[in-house]
Amino acid sequence: MNVHVEHLNMTETEFKAIVDIAYVEAGLVFPPEKASLVSTRIRKRVRSLGLSGFSDYIALVNSASGEQERRTMISSLTTNVSKFFRENHHFEYLKTEILPELINRAKRGERIRLWSAGCSTGQEPYSLALTALSVDVNLDRYDIKILATDIDENVIKTGQSGFYPERSRAEISAHQLTKFLLPFEKNQETGFILSDKVRNLVSFRELNLLKPWPFSGYFDVIFCRNVVIYFDQITQKKLWTRFEESLNENGWLFVGHSERFSEGSNTNFHLVGPTTYQLRTPKLNEEED
Repeated sequence: MNVHVEHLNMTETEFKAIVDIAYVEAGLVFPPEKASLVSTRIRKRVRSLGLSGFSDYIALVNSASGEQERRTMISSLTTNVSKFFRENHHFEYLKTEILPELINRAKRGERIRLWSAGCSTGQEPYSLALTALSVDVNLDRYDIKILATDIDENVIKTGQSGFYPERSRAEISAHQLTKFLLPFEKNQETGFILSDKVRNLVSFRELNLLKPWPFSGYFDVIFCRNVVIYFDQITQKKLWTRFEESLNENGWLFVGHSERFSEGSNTNFHLVGPTTYQLRTPKLNEEED
């Protein structure tokens, strides 16, 4: 390791090169006031790879062999903070206003799909699963699935494991703790693992929201919370349109507490609750997979 890397300063040119890569690769926007954050996080990658400076790192991620490091760079620049039932009013609305009808449709043989876009370490999609199971514990009898996606392959692996440390129990109800969580120890850390009934509802997949979405069929509910705050208005507008095109008629979109539709979005989403939107337009020629 080069000792001087610890005290390396990122130049304006190097900062611009890094943020340009982040924008092209994942739509991330970092204004100049974020230069210190970007410098600190990229410095860790420079040190980890044993490089001599930021210019060598930029050359690496721009090279033909730098695809994996570009993905790692994007992961290092984003913040994966999550917990069970974060912004709980969304899950309460889902439980009382949306899921009863969706589950009734599933009982009639319909396909029901929910999507956690930007799922981080998995607490959000598992909260969706726990909420759905609180309405009907026999969901395995129906065609109900929850897709969980994130750009970071490492957080996807955490979600797939279904293991969480003991401190994560605080937001989960006593009934759910008893019925759907099992004590578990992993790497000498005490915690819990979610039961198969919960985990079987959720499918994890690595996905960059700016790239093509390799799935067919419409969703009934999309959670995309605390994700678009990283994007500029042009990228946000494109994403809202793609979500609209991916939802069933009268489907719902949940966004983060600090997120709003930007002016001029021209979507058919209507606000029905705090950061809760419903699509109000019919779809023609619907096809389900």
